[in-house]
Amino acid sequence: MESKWFKLKNKAIFLRKKGLSIRYIENQLGIPRSTLSGWFKNIKLNKKQKDKLHQDWIDALFEARKKAAIVHKKQGHNRREAIRREVKDFFSDINIDKKTAELVMATFYLAEGTKKENCFVFANSNAEILKGIIKLLRFSHKIEESKLRCCLHLRKDQNERQSIKYWSDILSIPEIRFLKTQFDKRTIKKTYESYKGVCVIYYYDMALQRRILYTGEKILSIINNLRD
Repeated sequence: MESKWFKLKNKAIFLRKKGLSIRYIENQLGIPRSTLSGWFKNIKLNKKQKDKLHQDWIDALFEARKKAAIVHKKQGHNRREAIRREVKDFFSDINIDKKTAELVMATFYLAEGTKKENCFVFANSNAEILKGIIKLLRFSHKIEESKLRCCLHLRKDQNERQSIKYWSDILSIPEIRFLKTQFDKRTIKKTYESYKGVCVIYYYDMALQRRILYTGEKILSIINNLRD
């Protein structure tokens, strides 16, 4: 077996003296690393050759990390897609009726809604969340649209008219029902275009707010009494 590799010894030594790594030579010539190590033990590399080996090692490490990142990203994507399919299957036979909508609404409100006011108050900067809350409110309860109000909390460099129109369109609440906008005068850095401020929804009905709160508290009580 030694004679087979011996024919390539001079070429291997030549490549090594050029500053190439043992791994590279092993892959190129197919010679076992143990054989190469024996051939190269008396070869002294100069600084330039050592620098090249070090740079090659850094480059290889960078490429390995880049490939690993691609693999991890793909694996993460596949895991997320699998979870999305599971959730889609979970909801395949679920229909949200008025009772279910009221339970969902109460859960949201218990977590994020205002408890001290004598009316329904819910604030958020996420348009999709507020859009869902309004849809649940309209779907689960017979509300009077005239009792709905909104108030925006904006940074001082945001355009009030544009912001009101944005939230009015999202929530299907007329602009005339928006209260005086509150501006944060402490604004220093320029506001991101994607940030549309905080919108506070008011529905002036104390009885409705109490029903939603009591429903939420009942749900929490049932959950806390579930058996492990």
